[in-house]
Amino acid sequence: MKMYYSICYNPQIENSVELMAALKGILSVNSVSFEVLDINNLKSGCDFAFIIGGDGTILKAARFFSEFETPIFGINLGRLGFLSQATTENLKLAVEAILNGDYKIEQRIMLECDENNALNDFVVKGSSSSRTSRFALEINGKFVCEYLADGIIISTPTGSTAYSMAAGGPVLSPDVEALAIVPICPHTFSARPIVVSSDDEIKILPCKNNQYRVSADGQVAFCADSELLIKKSSNKAHLALLNDNDFYSVLRNKLNWGYSPAKCQD
Repeated sequence: MKMYYSICYNPQIENSVELMAALKGILSVNSVSFEVLDINNLKSGCDFAFIIGGDGTILKAARFFSEFETPIFGINLGRLGFLSQATTENLKLAVEAILNGDYKIEQRIMLECDENNALNDFVVKGSSSSRTSRFALEINGKFVCEYLADGIIISTPTGSTAYSMAAGGPVLSPDVEALAIVPICPHTFSARPIVVSSDDEIKILPCKNNQYRVSADGQVAFCADSELLIKKSSNKAHLALLNDNDFYSVLRNKLNWGYSPAKCQD
């Protein structure tokens, strides 16, 4: 079956237009059918999508294409590029590997809350950014605790290396069926991150005189003054990965994971 591809790029990112043109050239030489889409004007109908940009661009594309189970492949133009597989340096080899079917697809857990989906996380904070807030946590209908903190992060394994990790949360392998609940700067040393089953239903209950600001993947924001139900989404992100990719090499190469300080300075 002949594949139909999309090139999705973020024109706000430097050099994205040039990389998009280079990718068009590679696909044209290989006589494949494709269309070019602005990341802010995505549409369905393709069999596979190349995403040009940073992790934020890939997250936005993942939320959109998850509804159609379309595989996406990230080409990094950002800083870290944790979700991307290719760079400008290995673009031709990476794209040809995709066209030859030399890749695998990982289905990643996503979250849903108030009709919004997230691949990385939902972050809940108080309506006033200048003060701490109370967050009452309930799991599967059972009260767990109250946090006095700057916020709380509900993270997928994919998002465990993002804001969750920066806030002191655990790193989860992408194939683990779990979620991490991480308080942000809690005002007690006894408050610690919790790892729960991905099938658990997590509620953030309203505390007196408190309104919450919620963000999905740090991009889609909304407010809530009633309980928030966060659970595993029926959608999954379909990430196309090169066959020589593995999670631990990404940790080492992009986060200097496990290297001694002397090695990191080399």
